[in-house]
Amino acid sequence: MKLKQILSGLPVLTTCGNEDIEITSITNDSRKCAPGTLFVAVRGFQTDGHKYIASAVELGASAVLCEEHFPGIDATQIVVANSRRSEAIAAANFYGNPSKKFKLIGVTGTNGKTTVTYLVRHILESCGHKVGLIGTNQNIIGSTVLETGRTTPDSIELQEIFAKMADASIDYCVMEVSSHALELDRVYGCTYDVGAFTNLTQDHLDFHITMENYAAAKYKLMEISDKAVINTDDSYGKEMCDKCKCRCISYSKNNSASKLFASDVDLSSKGVKFSASGVSYSLPIPGEFSVYNALCAIGIAKAIGIDDEKIADALASASGVKGRAEVVPTNTDYTVIIDYAHTPDGIENILSAVRGFAEGRVVIVFGCGGDRDNTKRPIMGEIAGKMADFCVVTSDNPRTEDPLRIISMVEEGVKRSGGDYVVIESRRDAIKYALDNAQKGDCIVLAGKGHETYQMLKTGTIHFDEREVVREILGQ
Repeated sequence: MKLKQILSGLPVLTTCGNEDIEITSITNDSRKCAPGTLFVAVRGFQTDGHKYIASAVELGASAVLCEEHFPGIDATQIVVANSRRSEAIAAANFYGNPSKKFKLIGVTGTNGKTTVTYLVRHILESCGHKVGLIGTNQNIIGSTVLETGRTTPDSIELQEIFAKMADASIDYCVMEVSSHALELDRVYGCTYDVGAFTNLTQDHLDFHITMENYAAAKYKLMEISDKAVINTDDSYGKEMCDKCKCRCISYSKNNSASKLFASDVDLSSKGVKFSASGVSYSLPIPGEFSVYNALCAIGIAKAIGIDDEKIADALASASGVKGRAEVVPTNTDYTVIIDYAHTPDGIENILSAVRGFAEGRVVIVFGCGGDRDNTKRPIMGEIAGKMADFCVVTSDNPRTEDPLRIISMVEEGVKRSGGDYVVIESRRDAIKYALDNAQKGDCIVLAGKGHETYQMLKTGTIHFDEREVVREILGQ
């Protein structure tokens, strides 16, 4: 493709060189450059891509998209005011604007994004549609699973995935849209048929600094969506709904004035049942949060015109998502559940759900991630200490931080709660302790890792699948 085609729609300030050159690849990683590559220099938080322009050109990059002119560089230079946004537009052009060939559905919020996207995918596939999915657990095209890194890929990778989906003739792409992706323009230029908001609780304040900034980032999805589906039981969601300029379907379990109001709610260990807009629904995933996830999925399905009966039938046959209230087969007289809960709200939700059906004690094994928002650590500890009968405080993904420092901050909150607990730094040993001391009817919650099959330590990333760990400890 000619460079000038890739630059279509870009607010170019100056061009130095030939726009008629052929471009065969586009990247923001200088190490991936070769002859025919367009290198995009992005100013990041840890490094500045402009520092690597010379390296990119040495490897053969034919053109550079950047925010300032660099004399002496033997490559065409396109100078723009914002290389992040320009990257998104250029990537879309390079891959033929693939997202215009199917309908795009985005889900944002602190908790529930993954489950909602899987529920919507299941509803759409039940109606005979071919669906693509992008999210924390997996990227999927129909039945083909792709590798995934972050919740929302950067704009170049995203457009490449969109192109693969367009080539596979999908009808819908359902994707998680993180606050980082919205704030960093990874989805800039995309238009969503439906944008949904699940909730907002404390997380990522190391990046957003304040909850107001966090909420503002989430709201950006509503500004690029034709229709919105919003949880108005959440105070931030209520504000979003009030100022939303597109058609909005509100959902609630507490306010009967919402467009989707859950009544006659029945919670059990087998799942949830409720009525909304005169239709009875059931979802075989336990916990009050499942009512909210179901309402969000119903709202999205209704927004794109799917019949109520088809939605209800699909939800009734839906299965859980890996790492979300996932029951691990153990052949024991107690229950082990793996859940991704890694925020204060997430801990509260899973413990509340388990408390609703546990016959014995509720025991939680958990920690907090390193190099992330550290203000939530004592909050999570206090919630766990109050809601569980016993806490095993351990490591999560400490990354470059000292695990014991993280644990001590969590421990502050547990101590405030007055709950019983023990500290075991090794996560494997912590799980073993919980299993060795389990009693009949107990429910042991392994919180924080969820779908992850690894642990990120200061020395590097190691394989760590809690399902395997449980089986090994139990000799199964």
